[in-house]
Amino acid sequence: MLPNGGKLAGRTLFITGASRGIGKAIALKAARDGANVVIAAKTAQAHPKLPGTIYSAAQEVENLGGKALPCVVDIRDERQVEDAVRKAVDKFGGIDILVNNASAISLTGTLSTPMKKVDLMLGINLRGTYMTSKMVIPHLLKSSSAHILNLSPPLNLNPVWFKNHTAYTMAKYGMSMCVLGMAEEFRGQIAVNALWPRTAIQTAAMDMLGGEGVAKQCRTADIMADAAYAVLTRPKTFTGHFLVDEDVLREEGVRDMDQYAVQPGRLLASLHADCPALPCSALPCLALPCPVRRSLTLPSDWSAGHPLLPDFFLDETPEALAQQMEQHGATPAFKPPSASATSSSGGPIESTFEVIRGVLNEDLVKSTKALYRFDLSGEHAGVWFLDLKSGAGSAGPGQPHAEPDVVMTMDSADFSKMFAGKLKPTMAFMSGKLRIAGDMTLAIKLEKMMGRMSKL
Repeated sequence: MLPNGGKLAGRTLFITGASRGIGKAIALKAARDGANVVIAAKTAQAHPKLPGTIYSAAQEVENLGGKALPCVVDIRDERQVEDAVRKAVDKFGGIDILVNNASAISLTGTLSTPMKKVDLMLGINLRGTYMTSKMVIPHLLKSSSAHILNLSPPLNLNPVWFKNHTAYTMAKYGMSMCVLGMAEEFRGQIAVNALWPRTAIQTAAMDMLGGEGVAKQCRTADIMADAAYAVLTRPKTFTGHFLVDEDVLREEGVRDMDQYAVQPGRLLASLHADCPALPCSALPCLALPCPVRRSLTLPSDWSAGHPLLPDFFLDETPEALAQQMEQHGATPAFKPPSASATSSSGGPIESTFEVIRGVLNEDLVKSTKALYRFDLSGEHAGVWFLDLKSGAGSAGPGQPHAEPDVVMTMDSADFSKMFAGKLKPTMAFMSGKLRIAGDMTLAIKLEKMMGRMSKL
């Protein structure tokens, strides 16, 4: 990790959504320098499923040597933001840095996104970021080290990032458009930049979206905190940039990205297959100097043999995101059907459903309570259902007996890959190979059944 060096000592940071996740990680990073941190977030009382409150985060800040001001703030509420800014200035004498971290997400299509959720995302991501910036800027203009950092992605008009979640993309890009405009408006006075992770970060939101087991394919929030620190300690002439955490840290001389993995590890043996130095007593190569290592092209996203999930909006080759999982040998969510389950007459889809039927039971139904429909296109096109709502469950071809809770649409070849462990559902969705209509929470529950198939 980056050494702090006390560069933020005495500076005042106003961080939205800082009670947990990336916002809190940035707060704690600044606290180690002796910074003043305004914890501006909604959570004043502990949530049964989400850890942390503004008060517990403030205590952690002070335990690390910083000074904290917890403020109950819904950034959609103009008065609450105004009051928090006033309290910050009264307590600390001003504000030097604003981190717009608070955000809302709903990865649903146009017809499946209630206007209440559209309003929530636009209200927090776009309007909240704009309004908080507007209220803090008069105080930033008085600082010699003024920064605004929005946790938002580079503006990317590739349709793949819109088609499955237009409302979310619009709201998130709204934060980035604030950077684009304000960086020019306040050039020379305030540095305004955006920061986005290269890979998925383990947060409460990611656990909700990715389901059980996704953490091993994520990095910790520390990588964003270290990258944010590097940006916020640069001169205010450094402005108008859309930055990616890994790129920022490499510029700072950080080479070991494995330290940020939730599940740090070593290279797989397959990566050493062509190494002329084997057998080698210096393994693991990532930990010790190796004269041969420099000649090897090592993926930057390897951790414990698991490729990390790339984040949204960064398309080196967006349509090939799912292929990364296969090329890098992702740990299967479940194993392919056994030979005994393969039916030459029924085809690959029927073979898959034979395996599915083999794991159905009343306990699985009770824990899921959902009816699924699969609309498959391509070589083995057709409609299939999976009933995890009644009795001991059932599955097969044709329409379900009632209105499905979730409809999944994808190519039959990708469906087979998904149920053979070669394509993770999360990756299929992110890359546009899988479209989901209906209850996203119930869609995520389907991965639990996939986990059971891995034991066959």
